[in-house]
Parts: sequence; structure tokens; C-alpha cells
Amino acid sequence: MWLLIGEALLAGGLLVFIVWWTMFSGRRPDKDPADHPADARDDDPPR
Repeated sequence: MWLLIGEALLAGGLLVFIVWWTMFSGRRPDKDPADHPADARDDDPPR
């Protein structure tokens, strides 16, 4: 019984760790958007 509880806790901890890791692994907010022209907003409307 304890083996099943331990395994469930380990799986839950691993799930939380993976979600936490992926939440904060994106691009840092201090980067300049001009570094990525595809991501930069174009203020001029298309003509």
C-alpha cells in the first residue's frame, strides 16, 4: 500500500515539476522586441 502511495506522490511531484519548469522557460521579458521583427508590432496599417 505504501508503495502505491509513494509512487503516486512521486508521479504528482514530477508532474508539478514539469509544469513549473515549462511555465518559466519561455523568452525573458527584458529582451527587446526589435530583436525579433516577426514579433514586433507594426503600427502602420496595411495599404
